Amino acid sequence: MQVKEMLYEGKAKKVFATDDPQVYMVQYKDSATAFDGKKKGTIEGKGVVNNRMSNLLFKMLETKGIPTHYIEELNDRETLVKKVQIVPLEVIIRNITAGSFSKRFGVEEGRELLNPTLEFCYKDDALGDPMINEYHITALGLANKEELATITDMVFKINAALKEAFLGMGIKLVDFKVEFGRLDDGTIILADEISPDTCRLWDAETNEKLDKDRFRRDLGGVEEAYQEVFKRLGLK
Repeated sequence: MQVKEMLYEGKAKKVFATDDPQVYMVQYKDSATAFDGKKKGTIEGKGVVNNRMSNLLFKMLETKGIPTHYIEELNDRETLVKKVQIVPLEVIIRNITAGSFSKRFGVEEGRELLNPTLEFCYKDDALGDPMINEYHITALGLANKEELATITDMVFKINAALKEAFLGMGIKLVDFKVEFGRLDDGTIILADEISPDTCRLWDAETNEKLDKDRFRRDLGGVEEAYQEVFKRLGLK
């Protein structure tokens, strides 16, 4: 398959057209940002970890009945995916209190929630990705009620599958953000990535952070944390 022009460059990935109009190529970068792009840096090897980890988890989720955009891993940093129109929502599941949730509700980090919580944020960097509810979403035409019901059902299934998979590696899935896309026929599928950029991952015994919080909070050992997750996934 021939790769053609670059269609988009984001904070963590580049997206390219191919000679098949229904297939894109995604290339993962080592650049890192936090706080809506205010903090910038590089995490050596991050692109490799995020690409291969996402692909492994997408393939696992496909076996659980979750349709994804994954087609084929080309190399350590590049993957073929289905062309989708991204639904402009960040879909967030929280299992344990941390980050903005802890600040917003005045609770200490690390408290196991009585049930997983679902949040939506409007994908708009200029606005700071504000939280948005289902009434706002349908009123603005970002997604309809049927699409939201599908997304909600899928994300809780994704959470259950990921929690089990990570716990088997000695990792707690604290929270995560995923994105969904529409195929040309309107079918909703999982897109974007699942990685230490988009998940909070803590060691199950020590609660050591193994994710992008090490970059956000200047904790050091950022590359080592990403590589530790990579290793526990059985990737080399």
